[in-house]
Amino acid sequence: MQQIPGYESFSTIEPVTYGLSQDRKYFIETKKGEKLFLRLADVNHLDRKQFEFSMLEKVAALDLPTPKPVAFGLSEGGKSVYSLFTWCEGKDAEVVLSTLNEAEQYALGVKTGQYIRKIHAIPAPIGQEAWEVRFGRKTRAKLEGYSNCPLKFPGDKHIIDYLEANCALLVGRPQSFQHGDFHVGNMVIAADKTISIIDFNRCDFGDPWEEFNRIVFSAKVSPHFASGQLNGYFDGTPPLQFFRLLAFYIASNTLSALPWAMAFGDEEINSMLDQAADVLIWFENMRNPIPSWYIKPSLIK
Repeated sequence: MQQIPGYESFSTIEPVTYGLSQDRKYFIETKKGEKLFLRLADVNHLDRKQFEFSMLEKVAALDLPTPKPVAFGLSEGGKSVYSLFTWCEGKDAEVVLSTLNEAEQYALGVKTGQYIRKIHAIPAPIGQEAWEVRFGRKTRAKLEGYSNCPLKFPGDKHIIDYLEANCALLVGRPQSFQHGDFHVGNMVIAADKTISIIDFNRCDFGDPWEEFNRIVFSAKVSPHFASGQLNGYFDGTPPLQFFRLLAFYIASNTLSALPWAMAFGDEEINSMLDQAADVLIWFENMRNPIPSWYIKPSLIK
């Protein structure tokens, strides 16, 4: 770390162990009390990390509660790439939300929906591959991956049929910058009940509505928070076309989750099986694109 600018001012360096990223992560506090977040990755990931850092510079210009880029470069004799950001104060939103009342949960959901809408204003580069081609290829790969998976979940035919019958929903979809892993697990809530969005290490370009493909995690923790995200994003009730695409993206993720979990053991496998069961209940075996947990703005007390 001695090659990182400002290293001599670091008074505290503590490992951060949560999350599935292979990056080495650290909480830093300087002698002046400034709090920072450091990521160290293998130099083989230089291009990816450079992209992430440059995109967070664009996000920082939006003045949202997100990590702000501080410094970027090589360290450990050129073997590692470091990314230094400001620290977002708070505790895991998954934990804090359960201590708040439903009105507070909803209000925070609305905030994050408004934040991600602003992030989606960052355009994708000109010349991006058409979304129906790109995501259609990904969907076919997920169908094949699930077909080859030795484990299956009850009701999988409803998911598969929905995907095969609704590929046309992808045609002509716009693309923008995406957080890439937008759910309650990548947010923190501070003592003053303000919320920040963190962990942009999976950022990408794609259909902005696909960003909500992981809302299943948020809905499981708090339907009010998840509903607030959607209502805040659309400044009211989302259109039916959004819900149809949301069901498509969630179905796609549900299908690939089980093969993914196989590498992580029984706990993750059981979690993904439970999630598949939830999805089928929420969408009435994919017959209703509006999930049962969704609450319209007019029904919020």
